[in-house]
Amino acid sequence: MKKLHWLVRFLFGPVPVYFSALAILIVLTNAQYFGLVGVGVAPRAAKLASSTPVVSVMKYCDIFRGEWVPDAEAPYYNHKTCHMIQEHQNCLKYGRPDLGFLRWRWRPSGCELPRFDPLQFLQFVRGKSLAFVGDSLARNHMQSLLCLLSQVAYPKDLSANPSDQNKVYHYRAYNFTISMFWSPFLVRAREPDHDGPAHTGHWSLYLDEADDKWVSQISRFDYVLVSAANWFSRPSLFYEKRRLIGCSFCSRQYGVPDLTLYYSQRRAWRVALRAINELEHLRGRVIVRMLSPMSHFENGTWDHGGNCRRTQPLRANQTTMEGRDLHFYTAQMEEFRAAEKAASEKRRRLMLMDATAAMLMRPDGHPSRYGHWPNEKVQLYNDCIHWCLPGPIDIWNDMLFQMLLA
Repeated sequence: MKKLHWLVRFLFGPVPVYFSALAILIVLTNAQYFGLVGVGVAPRAAKLASSTPVVSVMKYCDIFRGEWVPDAEAPYYNHKTCHMIQEHQNCLKYGRPDLGFLRWRWRPSGCELPRFDPLQFLQFVRGKSLAFVGDSLARNHMQSLLCLLSQVAYPKDLSANPSDQNKVYHYRAYNFTISMFWSPFLVRAREPDHDGPAHTGHWSLYLDEADDKWVSQISRFDYVLVSAANWFSRPSLFYEKRRLIGCSFCSRQYGVPDLTLYYSQRRAWRVALRAINELEHLRGRVIVRMLSPMSHFENGTWDHGGNCRRTQPLRANQTTMEGRDLHFYTAQMEEFRAAEKAASEKRRRLMLMDATAAMLMRPDGHPSRYGHWPNEKVQLYNDCIHWCLPGPIDIWNDMLFQMLLA
């Protein structure tokens, strides 16, 4: 009896109960790190294929002006339910501790923006094709779409080279294809020859030649989404008619003026949009996405300790577009309006995804340092350019579906 009494006290006495409760508390409060739970994903299976008709609100509402409002239902996927997230944007996998940035949705000033319904989207695009043209933010956008669609179906990767930046994904059940054309400058470009005799470290941009890798392909697509911005910030040499005419972030060694990055950005957009308008057999709808903010670094520039540690959105009256963002935005808008006019004369339709204002309010949505494990020896700056997945960028696909419906 004494042994039994001692055993009961050992198992159920106040000390073991205390330590058991403490252990359970530690596990539960750190569950996401133990892999026991993740960010909750809203159960949407019962809500898919709703009887609500698929219509666009763009006929009576500017979906690009509004505010971010709390959303208890988000997110709709996470790093465990979608395996198509670029590692450097996989913020949940790499332990971002504040998760409130996921619980917001975009509300336009004059209407409610319908939530992205992956089943309705796939049914709408059945038998069609969509191309993304641009840089790593275009890829960021594409992967957001792939993850939203993963609630319904996964595509087959038909890319010629799995390690290549150009991608092809096919949804067999819907005969729907998504492609990615890597072209960060939209014009023909040559990478820096670091081992060459000049050791310049400058890109060579041919600002009067649109990049044929995408221009020659987009006529066969039903929808084409074109974007480009932050790569123009790289040191570059500018060529027109195959002659060096200027540069950006350069010294006098080339004997040409520093025309600045603003020259190359405007010229590239002008040439790219002109090339689109000159395509004879363009059958699809072309959407131009305005720039994603490059100004969310605080307490330093991107290469001098700048970071983005905010945990919730700003309101519209707390943001101002200025500096490089404003220069790029103004030039891109002016070039788009000119191209839009030229397209209308050919009875073609260019569309504008003006998501810049919405994203300017989301300095909380970037990976910062949560694109790798803290103990990894990697040479990466704090990322305040790309967007966490899931995250604010998912709203681009709410907007995209509305534009396809319009």
